[in-house]
Amino acid sequence: MGKSLQDQLLNMGLTDKKKAKQAEKHVKKQKKVQRKTGAEDETKLRAEQARKEKADRDRELNQQKTAEEERKAIQAQVKQLIEMNRLGDEIKGDVAHNFVLDKKVKKIHVAEKISDQLAKGRLAIAELEGVFELIPPKVAEKIQQREPDWPIVLNEKAPDTGDEEEDDPYADFQIPDDLMW
Repeated sequence: MGKSLQDQLLNMGLTDKKKAKQAEKHVKKQKKVQRKTGAEDETKLRAEQARKEKADRDRELNQQKTAEEERKAIQAQVKQLIEMNRLGDEIKGDVAHNFVLDKKVKKIHVAEKISDQLAKGRLAIAELEGVFELIPPKVAEKIQQREPDWPIVLNEKAPDTGDEEEDDPYADFQIPDDLMW
């Protein structure tokens, strides 16, 4: 039983040596082609995998770039909102208004009327490039919607008590001008 099928066919006379050699050549060729295509397939698979990994890295980098561009655009919008809506030099005064920003007490000098408006939430303080600017509260809310981490101080709006209150029992009494509190 040590004989191959080819030897057995030759011994029986069903084939000749020429056909046996052709069949042997054909089998060798097929094995050779199979080895080459197998190696090529593996190389193609590796190349395809490397291409997919590169595409994933590129996609991730593009997402990071897009996020960074969006962040810069939002910051530019916030700066523009502050610059366009800040109050001018008429706010300057002698009254020191203290406020808390990032767990630190800060101070700006404003007019007394402006200090009252800040305390009542009718004005807000926003920091822009190290300078404190006064802005309307609606603008401050827009800024906080766009950039929640932007340094803004906005007190809660106090209910209008009104200086000309109708039910004021002391409305008929005049306050002396020289009275200091």
